[in-house]
Amino acid sequence: MHQFTSNLKREIDTNIEQIECSEISMITKSFEVSCMLTEAVNQLKSFILSYSFKDDEEEIFFFKETKPRLCSRLIYYRKVYNIEINRPAGVEKQREYLSEMLNDINRYNHKRLDFIRYYRSGSSNLDSLYFLRGQTNAEQYLETFRHEFDPNFSTNCDFKVAKILANDMLSAYLMDEIELLTDNGIKIFTNGFPATKITWMGSKAELQEQIFSWDSAGIFGKVPQTQLFDYIQNVFNIQLDRNLSRSFDDLKIRNTPTPFLDKLRNALLRRMGRR
Repeated sequence: MHQFTSNLKREIDTNIEQIECSEISMITKSFEVSCMLTEAVNQLKSFILSYSFKDDEEEIFFFKETKPRLCSRLIYYRKVYNIEINRPAGVEKQREYLSEMLNDINRYNHKRLDFIRYYRSGSSNLDSLYFLRGQTNAEQYLETFRHEFDPNFSTNCDFKVAKILANDMLSAYLMDEIELLTDNGIKIFTNGFPATKITWMGSKAELQEQIFSWDSAGIFGKVPQTQLFDYIQNVFNIQLDRNLSRSFDDLKIRNTPTPFLDKLRNALLRRMGRR
């Protein structure tokens, strides 16, 4: 299973980066990514329906981590598409519209605080109820359209996790859009920043490696890691994984621990004529 999901994630990451870097509108980007992710979810479902988990631990990991991470991106891009396609004209109306979207997320999260605390704290004592298929349903754990789910590809709470992760990304997106609106309806940066964002052209893993190295060396002082990540995402027009501890763990298990930093060093040495 790990090989299949890793290959699928790698393919998805590549496709999303290509679409995000293209010179097309956010409506077109979100639509194209949504279509691609829908197909990816269908591929994942077909695989899982023919796969037998080794044990409960593997099944829980899939429905608690693997599937929600993928589905959260689909939820996010679909929501961005709907937000942008229905976005009104006029600065004040846009601010009100985007703020209401943000309020909807806060209301959703407020109703599910107990579960959100459970998930974010890394608790696992209720994982068997939440993330194994065929468990007895408890009403407080269900989403409103739970009846539409395939019981062979769903658990009580995998969609809830995906929705929470998607809401994290949507909150960042909405706050950025609200902040960037000026009285003239033009998106700019204040304090001398250029009106057009520079887009990071490398992979997300490469940028994460770079940011973790800056944070480890204290390059920006005692800036909280989450704040540093949010700032760099905004500057370089890219959306990174919100789970920083998981991202760092992914870096640690690689055969070559710092491939991007090594590539930068070699490129600079070649430019200096020392390679």
